[in-house]
Amino acid sequence: MSLTDQMDRRRWLSAAGMYSAAGICSAAGICSAAALRPSASAPRDTAPRRPRIAAVVTAFNYRSHAHVILENFLEPYYFNGQVTESGMDVVSLYVDQFPAGADMSRDAARKYGFTIYPTIAEALQCGGSELAVDAVLSIGEHGDYPLDERGVKMYPRKRFFDEIVEVFRRSGRVVPLFNDKHLSYRWDWSAEMMQVVSELKIPFMAGSSVPLAQRRPMLELPFGCVPREAVSLHSGPVEVYDFHALEVLQSMVESRRGGETGVVEIQQLEGDAVWQAAAEGRWNMELARAAMNADEKQDVANLQDFVEPADGMRHPVHAILIRYRDGLRATVLRIGNTSIRWKFACQLEGSAQPLAAAFHVGPWQNRNLFKALSHAIQQHIREKNAPYPAERTHLVTGMLAAAMDSRFENHRLVETPQLNFGYEPRDFRAMREMGATWKIITEDQPQPPGIEPGGPRPSR
Repeated sequence: MSLTDQMDRRRWLSAAGMYSAAGICSAAGICSAAALRPSASAPRDTAPRRPRIAAVVTAFNYRSHAHVILENFLEPYYFNGQVTESGMDVVSLYVDQFPAGADMSRDAARKYGFTIYPTIAEALQCGGSELAVDAVLSIGEHGDYPLDERGVKMYPRKRFFDEIVEVFRRSGRVVPLFNDKHLSYRWDWSAEMMQVVSELKIPFMAGSSVPLAQRRPMLELPFGCVPREAVSLHSGPVEVYDFHALEVLQSMVESRRGGETGVVEIQQLEGDAVWQAAAEGRWNMELARAAMNADEKQDVANLQDFVEPADGMRHPVHAILIRYRDGLRATVLRIGNTSIRWKFACQLEGSAQPLAAAFHVGPWQNRNLFKALSHAIQQHIREKNAPYPAERTHLVTGMLAAAMDSRFENHRLVETPQLNFGYEPRDFRAMREMGATWKIITEDQPQPPGIEPGGPRPSR
C-alpha cells in the first residue's frame, strides 16, 4: 500500500500538534511485513519515564550540527517565544572524530553525565548487550572526510545507519531514529536506507532545519494549489547549501494539487550558462528577482548585476533546473555570498503576482534554526511519527545526487526515472518558528560560546 493510500490529507494536526500514525514506505511505495516489533507495542511503565537518547555524531565542536542540535536537548531553549525543555536525557554518545583543540564532547559528557563510547553499538547498548535507549540521533555533518570524484564530501551517514540498524536487528526492536540532512551522497544508499526503514518499520525522520524557519512575510501555500513555476534561492556553497535550498523548495511545492509526484529531469548549470538558460525561458528571472527581494530593505533590480555589499565582489552563480512529473518547473539558484540567505518564490495558476518569502534564521547566523528542528525531533521521538515525511528528504537526496552528476558530467541534462515516486505532505506548521523567539533573543545579544541555546535563563 502506498503512503498516499495510507494518509488522508484531510486529517490535519490536532490542537496539540499530534499526528495519527502512518508507516513509512519504500521509494517503490511498498510496505513489507514488520521484521521486528516496534517499541510502540512494548508494555509501558505506569509512571512517566524520560526517554533515553543516544547520539551518533561525526564531530562535536563549536557550531557543528552536533553542538547546535544537542544543546537543545541538554538545556532549556526558546521555541515560538516559550521556554521549552526536551523532557529527555542524552545518556550516550559516539563521536567519530575529535578535532584537536576544538572538541566539546568530553567537557559536555563531564557536565551532563553521559558516556562517550568507542563504538556505535556500545553507545546504543550503553555498554550492555542489547538496545538500551529510546531514540537515536544520527548527526553526520562536519568533520574531516574525503571528497568523491564529484567533489562531494563523503559523510558516513550510511555507515552510521547500518551500524544503528544492526543493533536494532540483534535486539529485536526498533526506536525512533533521526538522520540529520540528506540520507547519503549516493542515491542507491539512500534507496537502501528507505527500504530498511520500511522493512523494519523504523519511526524515521530526516532533513534540513531551514524549512522550519520563520517566513517573512508570512507565506502559506494552500493545499491543493497549482504552482506553475517556483524558485528557491540561496547564497552558499555548492551541494552543501543546495541541499537546504532543495528542501525549502520541496517543503513548499509538495502541498500542490495531487501531492508530490516525482521528478523527471535535472540539470545543473554554472556561470554564463545560467543567464543563457534564463534568456531561453528555461527559468524565470523575474520570479528569482521576487525571491531575492523578499524581506529586503532595498530592491535588487537586475540579478546579473548583483554583488554582495559586504565585499563588493562578484561570486560564482549556479542553478539547478528541475522538471517534475506533473509539469511543474522549479529552479534552485545560488547567487551572492552569505550563509543566511534562504528565499522562495512561486507563481500560482490564476494569479498575476508572484508569492515570495524569506526564511529568516534569527540571530547568530544559522545557529538558531536548530531550535525548531530539535523541537520537531523531540515530537518525533515522543510520538514515534515524524512531523513531515522522510520521503521528502529521500526525494531531495536523489535530486541533489542527480544535480552533482550533471555538474560532474559537463552539465548534461540528467533524466531521473529513479525519482518516479510521490508522497503525501503533512501540515507541519506546529513545528515552525513563527517569530516570537526573536523578540526575546535579539541581534544585539552576544552569541553564547558553549552549550547554551541563548536568551534569558529560565528559573529552575
